[in-house]
Amino acid sequence: MTDRPLTLMAVHAHPDDEATGTGGVLARYAAEGIRTVLVTCTDGGCGDGIDGAKPGDAQHDPAAVAALRRKELEASCEVLKISDLETLDYADSGMMGWSSNDAPGSFWQTPVEQGAARLADLMRHYRPDVVVTYDENGFYGHPDHIQAHRITMAALELTDLSPKVYWTTMPRSGMQRFGEIMRELHGDRPAPDPAETAALAEIGLADDEITTWVDTTAYSGQKFDALAAHASQGENIFFLRMGKERFAELMGVETFLRVQDTTGTPVPETDLFAGLR
Repeated sequence: MTDRPLTLMAVHAHPDDEATGTGGVLARYAAEGIRTVLVTCTDGGCGDGIDGAKPGDAQHDPAAVAALRRKELEASCEVLKISDLETLDYADSGMMGWSSNDAPGSFWQTPVEQGAARLADLMRHYRPDVVVTYDENGFYGHPDHIQAHRITMAALELTDLSPKVYWTTMPRSGMQRFGEIMRELHGDRPAPDPAETAALAEIGLADDEITTWVDTTAYSGQKFDALAAHASQGENIFFLRMGKERFAELMGVETFLRVQDTTGTPVPETDLFAGLR
């Protein structure tokens, strides 16, 4: 045993991702005295700009968007009581298929070994006991999420650390419930495209494949407020339209797939730090 605090490191692609998939665990473990480290890989410059300007619009300024999103990210970290924020500041690559995927300096174009070396330095500094990132498909196929997964797993190989490692996921039952709520909130919208519905059905995992279910209901208000801190992206953050009560109902448990473990703790488990304290 040492005096070093237990440490959680979450590796995310963009400002606002920290709140969507891990806002509950970041808030919960911070409240329990665990050091929480957030690594944000890109500057978010392909997000919505001032007055809702979209990438490709004449008035969209990626540098100004990145500066605004950095302030929003810092505000979100304040809400979630994150101990340490580290930003790699790669250029946002945009959605899969966008021309920004090919831009020099974009995260998607960055050699994995380069990003991994930088992240490995942070891992050696913070020595996390638990590391959280995305799965091989970046949860839903976003290039920056996929790249965050790649550099995280490569960085771990470069260190002498053996943390518990988790990938974020959602239970398929939860995805189904999310779809139902969105239809309730947008009853005037046309019926969803069958192909889109089928694609959504493939996101996440079957409930019995999920290894880790963490109850963060008590911190759902913080998670909601952290998402709301990313006001410039409000049009794209559908969860905010639910209101806090419905949000807590749907988002009060965060789920993960455990992919590396040295504790021998049986699964399913209800604590990322099971076996470590």
